[in-house]
Formats: sequence, structure tokens, C-alpha cells
Amino acid sequence: MNREVITTGRTVDEALQKAYEELQVSSEESQFEILELPKKGFLGLKTTPAKVRVFVEYSKADCAVDYLQKIFKGMGLDEVAIEVKETESGAALILSGEGLGVLIGRRGETLDSLQYLAGLVANRMEGDYFRITLDSNSYREKREKTLESLAKKLAGQVARTGRNMTLEPMNPYERRIIHATVQGIEGVTSSSIGEEPNRRVVISSTSPKKPYSRDGRRDGRRDGARRDGGRGPRGPRPDRPVRERRERPAETSNAAQTVREKAPEDAASKPLYSKIELDD
Repeated sequence: MNREVITTGRTVDEALQKAYEELQVSSEESQFEILELPKKGFLGLKTTPAKVRVFVEYSKADCAVDYLQKIFKGMGLDEVAIEVKETESGAALILSGEGLGVLIGRRGETLDSLQYLAGLVANRMEGDYFRITLDSNSYREKREKTLESLAKKLAGQVARTGRNMTLEPMNPYERRIIHATVQGIEGVTSSSIGEEPNRRVVISSTSPKKPYSRDGRRDGRRDGARRDGGRGPRGPRPDRPVRERRERPAETSNAAQTVREKAPEDAASKPLYSKIELDD
């Protein structure tokens, strides 16, 4: 990607100076081409000015730097310096200066967003994919150590208890750090669930423990249940006491005995509401 401008002047030097000011570059950072030399007309009545073309060759990293500088200027951060370090598949842009906390954001969310946008701008140019990594005051290194420590701690809990642990949503870069750390710990494994931007890492045990049932058995089977899935004869439930049946006493009152032994014809001969005398 090139940035260029064509300017004119009474002399070549004057035209070049106009171009440098317009592009905001120096002569060492740019190249130029003379399109027309100044010419004087007959008797000096008509003069043709000099015309030059000044251009700057921009790499993908330069495009990303130029884009970020415009953003920082709009945010009022004019003193932020950007150092470019070439990598195998792209470039690492290191920020330095004052007021960088606002560029990092909560858990690096602002820094990740700026990195994503800078990568889009850089890869608008033709060619292979160019990876842009943005860092500020070694934040990436500190965050990586924090995530490694967190992964080791949670993996130890999972290996001890056998229960899965689900982490908070993370970007792909941070999830890779968790996966790489868990791979080196015996007895646990990791996987990702959900959709972006809420994709999470789940750390699980390779030998999870079975849940306990009410009667203290790990497999959850009740007493009397067969291992083949059938149901055997039900016995008394261990959590409830067996109640003894109480027989009602055979003794009855003397009055009730007398009524049952009374002849029915004697009772029928009396009025419905008459007084019934009972034998002693």
C-alpha cells in the first residue's frame, strides 16, 4: 500500500517541500519522482512549474501503526509511542507512554478490540494473512502467568473432587493458554463450550466420581435392586422403622355383652323409643 501526492512549485525543491508537508513525512521516509521540470516561456512571459510525485511505501505493520495513532490522537493520547517488532507471521506492536490503562480496559478487553481492528486494517492489503499482536507494558505476559496459575489451581480441584469446573468467557488467545496448561496435568482434560463471545473452557476429570445415593451407595441403586437393571423383591426401607400391628383387646363392656345376648323378639315387642331394661 502506497501513500502518494502530486504537487507543483516554481522549483523542484519547492514542489517536494509541499509534498512532504502534505504527507507529514521526511525526505528519508519517502521517495519522489519528477514528472515535469520547470520551464520558462519566450521572453519569460509564460513559465511552466515543476511537478513532482512523492510517495511512501507502507507495509501492513505501518498501516496498523498509522491507524492506531489516529485513534490515540482522537482519544487525546498524543504521547503514546508504538514500537514494531517483526514476528514469523506478522508483527507485535508494543505501546509505551502515559495513560495506557484506558487502552487496556477491563481484563484487556479494550486492548483486544484495538488489536482486532488493527489486524483488519493491515490485512486489507494484498498478500498472505498478517498477524497483528498488540501489547502494553507487558500486559500480555502478566495475563498469561495469571491464567496459567488459575488453570493449575482449578485442575487440582477437579482431580481431587472429580467435579467439572467451568471458567468465565475468554477470547481464543486466553483459551489456548488454559488448554495448554491443562494438557500438562495428569488426571484432567479441558474442552470449550458455547458460542463467541461467550465461549468458555470446561476442565473435567478423566475419572469422575459417581454421585452418592441416599443410602450411601455410589451407584445409586436401592437395596433389593438387581445389577442387571431388573427390580427384585422390595424389602423394608432402611430409613423407616417397622411398625408393629396392635391387636384390639377382646374385652368388652358388660352392657354390650348383654345387648348382644338379648333375644331379638323381646326387643321387637317394645316401642321404638321405649326404655330398654338391661339385666344386671
